[in-house]
Amino acid sequence: MKRLMERWRARTAELRTDALTLYYAYRDPRTPRLARVISICAAAYAFSPIDLVPDFIPILGHLDDMVLVPLGIAAAIRLVPENVLLECRMRARETLSERPRLLGAAPVIITLWVALIAAAAYVLYTQALAGGSAD
Repeated sequence: MKRLMERWRARTAELRTDALTLYYAYRDPRTPRLARVISICAAAYAFSPIDLVPDFIPILGHLDDMVLVPLGIAAAIRLVPENVLLECRMRARETLSERPRLLGAAPVIITLWVALIAAAAYVLYTQALAGGSAD
């Protein structure tokens, strides 16, 4: 059991480093546009306290964290150029070793969620207007 917990902690730390690496890759101008979009989405979802499937739902709540986060990170890492990825990974490790918590990503995550909610509200509102005028 102790060995399993150690592996889990190591994997969690690795995912945290990868998510921060993707955040830095997103900010790098050498990163292609598609890689930027996938990188910021994967990083935001990894750092966000809001899940697609809430954790209180048995099995599915934790399954989305165990599947979606690693898949998103893996997809984004494949799209980021190798030299950018290496530089961003070194920067992420330095940042995580300097401060125990990364609070600088919070405004990005909050902004992303507000933008997604606003976009969804706009789409629903325009659909409601289009549906009302069809009658």
